[in-house]
Amino acid sequence: MAEHDYRDDRDDRGGRGDRDRGDRDRGGDDDGEGKGGRRSFHRKKVCRFCADNEYLMDYKDARQMQSFVMELGKIVPRRISGTCAFHQRKLTVAIKRARNLALVGFISSGPQDSYSSR
Repeated sequence: MAEHDYRDDRDDRGGRGDRDRGDRDRGGDDDGEGKGGRRSFHRKKVCRFCADNEYLMDYKDARQMQSFVMELGKIVPRRISGTCAFHQRKLTVAIKRARNLALVGFISSGPQDSYSSR
């Protein structure tokens, strides 16, 4: 019997690098231009507490605390709000204090209930 080299068969099938995965996000055909022909630019979010020293964090300011809480009552994360880690920790404590004092709800009031006017 003749000895067969199986490595040659593997080369015929193609390696892992030859595989087409169908990834849309990979590949070099798209130059990053949107519909208008301009490239999208994401500006780095700046912590508003660091940028403006007069913008103070106060747990008694319900309107300010509510702006950092989502509809379902979750605290807005850093990547969305743009606050730094230091102020995000302080903001979390302030929101929790405001919740315990019933200045900010644990969940949003949502649509007005019809039975609340009775």
